[in-house]
Amino acid sequence: MISILKWLPIHNGVRYPQAEIPCLDGEVFRSSLIDAVADEAHVSAFFGRLSDAGDGVELVAVVACRDDGNFRVARTRITGESFPSLTSACPQVHLFEREIAEQFGLRPEGHPWLKPVRFVKSLRPGHDAWGRAENEPPQIGVTDFYRVEGEEVHEVAVGPVHAGIIEPGHFRFQCHGEQVFHLEISLGYQHRGVERMLRGGPDKRTLHVIETLAGDTTIGHTVAYCRVLEGLSACKVPSQAQGLRGVAQELERLANHTGDLGALAGDIGFLPTSAYCGRLRGDFLNMTAILCGNRFGRGLVRPGGVAYDVDAADLADLLQRMDNTLRDVTNAVNLLWDSPSVMSRFEDTGRVTKETAMEIGLVGPAARASGMECDIRHDFPYGIYRFSQIPVSTGQTGDVFERAYVRWLEIQRSGEFVREQLKMLTGGAIRNVPEPAAPNSFVVSLVEGWRGEICHVGMTDAAGRFATYKVVDPSFHNWMGLSMSMRNQQISDFPLCNKSFGLSYCGHDL
Repeated sequence: MISILKWLPIHNGVRYPQAEIPCLDGEVFRSSLIDAVADEAHVSAFFGRLSDAGDGVELVAVVACRDDGNFRVARTRITGESFPSLTSACPQVHLFEREIAEQFGLRPEGHPWLKPVRFVKSLRPGHDAWGRAENEPPQIGVTDFYRVEGEEVHEVAVGPVHAGIIEPGHFRFQCHGEQVFHLEISLGYQHRGVERMLRGGPDKRTLHVIETLAGDTTIGHTVAYCRVLEGLSACKVPSQAQGLRGVAQELERLANHTGDLGALAGDIGFLPTSAYCGRLRGDFLNMTAILCGNRFGRGLVRPGGVAYDVDAADLADLLQRMDNTLRDVTNAVNLLWDSPSVMSRFEDTGRVTKETAMEIGLVGPAARASGMECDIRHDFPYGIYRFSQIPVSTGQTGDVFERAYVRWLEIQRSGEFVREQLKMLTGGAIRNVPEPAAPNSFVVSLVEGWRGEICHVGMTDAAGRFATYKVVDPSFHNWMGLSMSMRNQQISDFPLCNKSFGLSYCGHDL
């Protein structure tokens, strides 16, 4: 990874002057990024921004290097209408490049699968990668889908409107009988223009936007955002607040993992675990409500700390609830592992190999189920995780069973972590109000959400306002993993594979 030494090494949540980000020649930028990923680095963010000089677009990449516990960041300037695509040599960036093409009208030449991501107009008037007229609005879901031709090959289209109460997304299957040759996923129906709204902030509505990026990950995204502001202002978070943030993050993980295990059981008609876990998810959500009055954690995490403390009665109540709920979850989940009919549906279904997971850049439980030992809490620790480590839970086979079992391992370890932290909360200050953000600076903040790596990048202008704010939800990395899991599977396995990833539509669409 010698060539990436030209990049700026940075730490999680620490402020740096924007002027220190090296601006590399396009070929040096390209080759060093490819070399780093080949050496098992991970592309956490790759995005475009209008250059300060107004003479083109800058491409900025943030790469996580687990071997030395640092991130590295660099940029390159594009003055024309295109740039050489990296996707063929580095598949991790394929969706990032499609996003750049859509947002800035730049064509990544040689991209093997170039098409819209969210079906939005370019940020640069008069520049459109698809050749649309200036007054021609994009039509969500209207694109050239990949097709397989051949005798007895047929196409199955599902969505965007689904039978269940879920978000909209379109799935296009190329099938031979029941066997799936290829699954193409088209999203964009939930696009809200979040990153555009965040520019010029922070302001009164910024926190509301952050807390609703992906409703089931309120704590994860809000912690990531607050760490950006705290880094930009060099604000120190009190230890009591760090502990409460850690408890809230793990309660969010416990609630969603428990709910997903119940939903997996429901997808195969195994009703005991499905019914129990549906209720037990609510018990974890109710514990979050004890912390702040909201079951999803809205209003709890604030720049500089947290908005609410807990007293001795609350702590005793939470510990009792945690013991009771974990006991019940254990009983409900063990029904899965003890049932041969369940194992026959979970095992060898929707397999994603470690090689494929690394190549496409999977994160979170989906990556760990394929044998990748990656967890931001361990690799780039932040907050309370700098002092209290949670072991990384991994699997090997990368199938539905492993994606379920990794969740079960994490439930046990997160439960023990919450118990420990609740016993260590001894009171004290819960918030230090940050000073205004430093001008012409940037911060990269990564946290481990329950789906995986959450990346927020904040870059300020001369007045200390957000000139660029980039959000990468773990679902952005992982939707391609769902597509790969369906290769050569039965189409009837799709609901099971889909739920085993448990991805967010709105988190992707932003």
